[in-house]
Amino acid sequence: MKKLKIGVIGAGGICTACHMPAYAEMDNVEIVAICDIKVHKAQAVADKYGIANVFEDYNDVINMDGIDAIDICTPNYLHSVIAVAALNKGLHVFCEKPDAVSVEEANKMKAASEASGKTLMVMRNNRYSAASDFLKKYIEDGKMGEIYAARACWQRRRGIPGKGGWFTTKAQSGGGPLIDLGVHMIDLAIWLMGNPKPVAVSGSTYTKFANANDGSDSVNSVFGEAKDDGTFDVEDLAMGFIKFDNGACMQIEFSWASNVETEGRWVELRGTKAGTTLHFNEPNPKIYTSEYGRIVDLEPKLPKGGLEQHAANLHHFVDVVLNGKEPMFVPEQGVNMIKILTAIYKSAETGKEVRLDD
Repeated sequence: MKKLKIGVIGAGGICTACHMPAYAEMDNVEIVAICDIKVHKAQAVADKYGIANVFEDYNDVINMDGIDAIDICTPNYLHSVIAVAALNKGLHVFCEKPDAVSVEEANKMKAASEASGKTLMVMRNNRYSAASDFLKKYIEDGKMGEIYAARACWQRRRGIPGKGGWFTTKAQSGGGPLIDLGVHMIDLAIWLMGNPKPVAVSGSTYTKFANANDGSDSVNSVFGEAKDDGTFDVEDLAMGFIKFDNGACMQIEFSWASNVETEGRWVELRGTKAGTTLHFNEPNPKIYTSEYGRIVDLEPKLPKGGLEQHAANLHHFVDVVLNGKEPMFVPEQGVNMIKILTAIYKSAETGKEVRLDD
């Protein structure tokens, strides 16, 4: 059996919680190197999973003999830098979200992938749930009709990741919950809608909980490394509106901290034949339609178990590279995502709608 030889760069929480456990279950993958600027963290991963090569400098991984692909689990500002270097070296790349911290950097990644002919894939794990798969097929079969409106939301009551660390430092993260959480729900909604092209956005951002010391109710707050004397120069709430080239629109809301009842995330779609809401704290999506002159609510009973969503996304990447499977994600989708996020931040600063073709 041919094995995909992968070097993992970044040994933090997303690596240890999601990527490494997934790779450990794959017979067709060999992790040949692990890298982190904090070498002791990389060494701990190497010891646990029997990885032979441990590095501090990501260039040492990229320049290894016999390596096929790079998996990037670093802070956001390094995603594009490492991805472009690896693609230019002729390596396939899997990268954690967000794709990049600017449109320019996202375009560099896309161009490097096209020039090298190598696969570039960025984590879009929410496409890989049983509910997402069901709704995608339901929509493609025409059962929802024209989807003309959507809402995408992920709100936390108190769940700021690594407060004072790289997550809350704009130079390293690119922003707050909009770029951290927004990627997930915006992407899922757009993917279910058939990937219409975004053309304009408007938005507002707020930073109201930078100095709050009332604890956390979210397990997500453990990501990153908190620093009591660190930086907090990003938003903790972003709200906005996206328009698409087919006339559809989407409302968005993403917060790390808000005075709401509880944490929740969902995508809502409204079509001419049916609507749907996918709440991630519920096992099945709800579908709202009509039959025989009567309003009807449907709830498909979906199978439990299966691959965890991050793992399923990584399996798909390996299948694309080794077996030529058609990728569910292409770099152009990543460029459009960063265009949306960047434009919402600009709209929040200027107080005006931003056209994405300007």
